[in-house]
Amino acid sequence: MSNYLEKFEKMRVAGKLASQTLDMLTDNIKDGISTAYIDKLGYEFIRDNGGYSAPLYYRGFKKSLCTSLNHVVCHGVPSEERILEEGDAINVDVTAIINEHYGDTSRMFCIGKTPVKLNNLIDATYESMMRGIKILKPGIKLGDIGYEIQSYIEEKGFSVVRDFCGHGISTTFHEPPNILHYGSKNTGMEVKPGMTFTIEPMINSGKFGVKMLNDGWTAVTKDKSLSAQFEHTIGITENGYEIFTESAKGYSKPPYL
Repeated sequence: MSNYLEKFEKMRVAGKLASQTLDMLTDNIKDGISTAYIDKLGYEFIRDNGGYSAPLYYRGFKKSLCTSLNHVVCHGVPSEERILEEGDAINVDVTAIINEHYGDTSRMFCIGKTPVKLNNLIDATYESMMRGIKILKPGIKLGDIGYEIQSYIEEKGFSVVRDFCGHGISTTFHEPPNILHYGSKNTGMEVKPGMTFTIEPMINSGKFGVKMLNDGWTAVTKDKSLSAQFEHTIGITENGYEIFTESAKGYSKPPYL
């Protein structure tokens, strides 16, 4: 057990900073602001609290966080031109580095009144992530996580994106193993104490196909259907799990009251 206690201590600090960044942004994300302003606020908060924004300059990415709106599946690039409007839904994905450890988390935010189908998609996406998390303990297989998420989502009439997945994380942003959000029970690597990884299902209201935009980063739904995502960074304990990126304010999914 002692092998990973120090790592978990550092992961808690990084996860806390990432989740606090989203907590701060919750009070600022509203109709009329640009996604670049969200990026600026996130960058400054992480910097002012002793951390560094992992996405900044990662493989040439020029922003500090990702802002993915409506039919954008993931890795949306913040922009001065994209202004939030009534009815939008945006995923903000934050990764903070502090003491050489990473905390990675994302949440959905709704701007004003959003359509019922979109709200249902967001609720189902959050629930699917939590269903994947709640089964975590040593001895299960990674395929069990994907099965929990996929079976729940497809029962709701939505689809699980295949092109992107969760990942191992600790002193590196992305490391093995890949955490697929679809799959079969009792398949894949066995989960063991000390493992740290993300669960971050991307769920589409239509089909699961995605395509890349010309910026080389932004992934959108092929059929222009809506997409939603939530993400937590998690560690496996001797008999269960710990979520490193839980909100100190109790924020989980919109509406954030």
